[in-house]
Amino acid sequence: MGWKTLDDMDLAGKRVLVRVDINVPVEDGRVTDTTRIDRIVPTVKDILKGGGMPILLAHFGRPKGQYVPEMSLRVTLPALEAALGQAVIFVERPDPDMLAALPAGSVVLVENTRFAAGEEANDPGMARFLASLGDIFCNDAFSAAHRAHASTTGVAELLPSCAGRLMQAELSALEAALSHPTRPVGAVVGGAKVSTKIALLENLVGRLDLLVIGGGMANTFLTAQGAQLGASLREPDFIDTAKTIMARAQKEGCRILLPVDGLVAREFKSGADHEVIALGPETILADDQMVLDAGPESAQAVADAFNDLKTLIWNGPLGAFEISPFDRATNVAAAAAAGLSEAGSLISVAGGGDTVAALNQAGASDDFTYISTAGGAFLEWMEGKELPGVAALEH
Repeated sequence: MGWKTLDDMDLAGKRVLVRVDINVPVEDGRVTDTTRIDRIVPTVKDILKGGGMPILLAHFGRPKGQYVPEMSLRVTLPALEAALGQAVIFVERPDPDMLAALPAGSVVLVENTRFAAGEEANDPGMARFLASLGDIFCNDAFSAAHRAHASTTGVAELLPSCAGRLMQAELSALEAALSHPTRPVGAVVGGAKVSTKIALLENLVGRLDLLVIGGGMANTFLTAQGAQLGASLREPDFIDTAKTIMARAQKEGCRILLPVDGLVAREFKSGADHEVIALGPETILADDQMVLDAGPESAQAVADAFNDLKTLIWNGPLGAFEISPFDRATNVAAAAAAGLSEAGSLISVAGGGDTVAALNQAGASDDFTYISTAGGAFLEWMEGKELPGVAALEH
């Protein structure tokens, strides 16, 4: 790995600019989920322990270069102070002299970087201004690493730079899962649409031994095989894409696992009447029937397939997990992966918004090897794209 960590930096007496992601959900002026705040604590604590002063840079919402009072980072202060166990100094307009005058042991939070138009444009002038505030740059926001912004890439090119603890953990987990995996390696790719994950699938089929396809995506692949799936969610425009991916997988020696049965209903609602129907090229559903989850035989086949893997990457649910009983296949497969991970026989890395929600709902998250909250950056990494924020650390 061509990037440094906090362990490689002399922090004593240094002002350390730390790009963090504390873009957390807020209701009625209060943070409702502190997960992202909790995850930056080890980095902040280690900088303080090394004698440095953490100066936190972060965005909040999409103000598009304008001051928007409702998107001020001030709202995160109570949760941030509670997580760190100390006061945090909030600064709207920082300057080097003011920061240099603060007492040792201070933690500073700078106002929303996206209030400045130069942030998302990666303006060199803004990057130079940010660099003037510190001696070292530490990127701990993998979730923003796919954006070439002033606070992610611009400043990294002007100061000695390193990865924070969260970034370090994220990159190490992804390297272990995809770049240098212990084989056999498999992936679960689910969700609604093939169209949003074409690059992901095309990158994975040449790297995997097993690819499990679930959710609405599986319906498109089954349709490509000849199934007539009634009102099921699928993308007719991407049937040829599905065929191409299946052909390439066969050529590359990657086994694709599609549902062989499904939970079929006539209504998309919790507790809807449903039946288990065999799925395959010969399947013909009525015009008002839709597949909302993989069936019990399919869920067990996925769980059994995990037994042969050493590494598993997971992105997306196997069905409409938000409503019962169409969460069953995801829950069964997640429990199997979690059990193998807990036993030490499987390295499991998962990420993406719906994925985290589905695994949390299944009660499986705590036993996965690593759960990424990075969303877009996680997907772009899986697609094989270079992430500007990571590349900047390697220069």
